[in-house]
Amino acid sequence: MTTDSPVEGRDELKLRVMRVLEGNPTASQRQIAAELGVSLGGINFCLKALAEKGLIKMGNFARAERKLGYAYILTPAGVNEKAHLTARFLKRKLNEYEALREEIALLQREISNNNSEA
Repeated sequence: MTTDSPVEGRDELKLRVMRVLEGNPTASQRQIAAELGVSLGGINFCLKALAEKGLIKMGNFARAERKLGYAYILTPAGVNEKAHLTARFLKRKLNEYEALREEIALLQREISNNNSEA
């Protein structure tokens, strides 16, 4: 099996965060962190990076009386980047799937050979 490089890991986190924001732009950083199983600091860092690259736009909105929250909206560049990341992620996962299928077939043949020898 292959291990993800740091870049692939960051890209996957960006994609996962963008997918959450697409479905729930008013999700808090704490909610995103809990949903993705990532530290709050990691989500904060990722959101700042996405904003700096112009992939998301942050804005205030009234969450409740006297309370402001943030909304994280994907920009057109963000929508394009999400599509690009999704395609790369899918390609990588399909390659991993194929490698895993081959490994399973090999293991099944080994077991079959061992059983026929016994």
